[in-house]
Parts: sequence; structure tokens; C-alpha cells
Amino acid sequence: MAFAFTGQYAPEIQVQMRDFYGTLSEKDKRRFAVLEAKRLGYGGISYIADVLGCSARTIERAWDELDSLPDDPLVGRIRAPGGGRKKKSNPNPSLSLI
Repeated sequence: MAFAFTGQYAPEIQVQMRDFYGTLSEKDKRRFAVLEAKRLGYGGISYIADVLGCSARTIERAWDELDSLPDDPLVGRIRAPGGGRKKKSNPNPSLSLI
């Protein structure tokens, strides 16, 4: 029989969790949220989403991501190669940038 989470964390624990969550990268935020949700069991996803202020769908997607963690090709990276803003190029080479 599965354990169903029906309680709540103490308010000071919730504040500490939100503060810690705010210091993490996007990838680490997802992973922290899904680990907490898994630990709580049934009902954990929606509860953790409410506590941390993130989307329950994000936690659900991270559930699959956590299963492939040992094979993660982007270990140590925040973004995938080629991600982010492209470098600004000089659109008019006749203008001098000084």
C-alpha cells in the first residue's frame, strides 16, 4: 500500500525550502522539487508545487529526467550547447565600433 501525504511542513520549513530553492539553477530546482515530491508520495507533486511556487507539470517532467540522471550528457552544464542568446555581430561593417 502506498503512503499518501496529507500533512504539511511547518511554516518555517516552507520558508527555508523556498529560500534554498531560489538559490538553485533551473535544472537543480527541478531535481530538488521532484526528490521532495517522491519522498512525500501520493499528493507530493501538487503540495511541493504549491510550497515552492513552481508548476506541477515541471515536477512531472523532472520525474522522467531523474530516471535518466546517470546518463545525462550535459552534466555540469546549465544550458545545452548552442542555447542562450547569440553573440552580437556588426551588421554594418562600414561603421567603426570605438
